[in-house]
Amino acid sequence: MSEQDVLNPKHMPSNPEQATLEGKNKFLGFWFFLGGETVLFASLFGTYLALRDSTNGGASSQDLFGLELVFIMTMLLLTSSLTSVYAMYHMKNNDFKRMMIWLGITVALGLGFLGFEIYEFVHYIHDYEFTMRSSAFGSAFYTLVGFHGGHVVFGLSWIIALMFRNAKRGLNLYNAPKFYIASLYWHFIDVVWVFIFTVVYLMGVL
Repeated sequence: MSEQDVLNPKHMPSNPEQATLEGKNKFLGFWFFLGGETVLFASLFGTYLALRDSTNGGASSQDLFGLELVFIMTMLLLTSSLTSVYAMYHMKNNDFKRMMIWLGITVALGLGFLGFEIYEFVHYIHDYEFTMRSSAFGSAFYTLVGFHGGHVVFGLSWIIALMFRNAKRGLNLYNAPKFYIASLYWHFIDVVWVFIFTVVYLMGVL
């Protein structure tokens, strides 16, 4: 397949993200990357579980956590995962315009999640003086949840960059794998948050 056929295909296949060797190689590399990320987050979860009761006489999880705000954050992120699915559905149907619309909604929901997370951190710091240096619990909490937040920032930056770079190019066999892998990465971020919601917040208020 020539470069011209990749950039301007006459007929998009049903699975454009894996229609080329480069696309398949991107998938392989992504799964290796995801394996490393999974091990890293598992280490952070283990550290948090070991240190969550080491409050140094300061605020504990029962004092800090309220499920109302966290529930809103969870719904925003889970909904953004669904809108990402819709975007990839339209990609597979070669509907570039609708794919971009749903990706835009995904980005908006992700930004909403980030806004609430920043508000949460500011609330803890100003109202409870709960910082990374307050206790081992504080260090473990901000490292785990903040590291996930950093992944959200990276995921949003990735999607936004793809949208701007390809706004005038349309969909082709070269950029389809990039959009699809970015979507898979976004799903990974959502799955990690489900574990954070359960291990950090739900277990924290019990």
